[in-house]
Amino acid sequence: MKLAILLAATLLSAQTKPRARDLGIAFEGTPGKLNSVTDVPGVEVGHATLNRGAAKEAVRTGVTVVWPRGRANPEAAFSGWYSLNGNGEMTGTTWLEESGFLESPVMITNTHSVGVVRDAFIAWNVEQAKKGAGGGLNAWGLPVVAETYDGFLNDINGFHVKPGDVAFALENAKGGPVAEGNVGGGTGMTCYGFKGGIGTSSRIVGGYTVGALVQCNCGRRNQLMITGVPVGREISDNLPFTPKPTASVRVPGIHEDLGSIIIVVATDAPLLPHQLKRLARRAAMGLARTGSTSGNGSGDIFIAFSTANQGAAAESGVTAISWLPNGDLTPFFDATVQATEEAIVNALVAAETMVGINGNTVPALPTDQLRAILTKYNRLAR
Repeated sequence: MKLAILLAATLLSAQTKPRARDLGIAFEGTPGKLNSVTDVPGVEVGHATLNRGAAKEAVRTGVTVVWPRGRANPEAAFSGWYSLNGNGEMTGTTWLEESGFLESPVMITNTHSVGVVRDAFIAWNVEQAKKGAGGGLNAWGLPVVAETYDGFLNDINGFHVKPGDVAFALENAKGGPVAEGNVGGGTGMTCYGFKGGIGTSSRIVGGYTVGALVQCNCGRRNQLMITGVPVGREISDNLPFTPKPTASVRVPGIHEDLGSIIIVVATDAPLLPHQLKRLARRAAMGLARTGSTSGNGSGDIFIAFSTANQGAAAESGVTAISWLPNGDLTPFFDATVQATEEAIVNALVAAETMVGINGNTVPALPTDQLRAILTKYNRLAR
């Protein structure tokens, strides 16, 4: 019941809270109707948000699920993945690389809950098969589960994500507006020294759509760039990580990256696995536009999938498929970069100040101050 109430609240927030474009921020490219990964037909997103308690028992975590074709159509999709910096985890990628198929939803949580989410999905999948309800491809599976670290705000060693939370996110995934900021796996995340979390965006490319969803927990304050403006250097106060007195001490969040980012790229364009790997690599450029240099401590891992070519995962026989030639891919690379950049900024704009474990506090990006800075640099939309 508590999760259901919270889901309703986050969906309402997704529909009413201003997004980056609502602030007048000018981005390149043409977004889809919802400016969301769910603009790609069939894609569904679900969150389980755990936000309760205080002091040493603060729970600020959750699970986010991205179904490529929706829960009702769990057929495998062509996919590719890329690790820009491997200080993180995305399970199932060895088989994905080998087979070229994504055979599960993409699930994102905190670092110490990857195993729980993986096992919970397999158990849920088995139960769905027993019921004849669908929801999974096989009686076995190597699901894709990714993570970023939320231990500054969340009691990460309390192992609060449970199988029921995973089932909730899986079963309540839907199309339409996607809740952003302090929701799902992004609940306890910090990005560029501000509150981070979940963000999404999309781009139209001819008759196709490219969408991105991020769980951003990366970067240092002085790195943050928004549409080319050094916002992080302009807002240098209220840092969540306090520097030590001596400059010789390296402080996470000030001198080095503390967290990570997971980026999911979806498209309905008919692309093959090696082409989708190329799309996944371009997500790095969208990340770079926001200022990250993908430091040693950052797990920056990206996955891309295509909802086209349904039926390509047949177990035997000759399968007819279609694909775009490599010469047509450049606009899709552009779209991936643009959607990734805006998804990260959307996460920052949507997120709200959070107090977590031991009173640790991460401030929201102050939108009034952001608008003033972008005005100063003549970067607001006219």
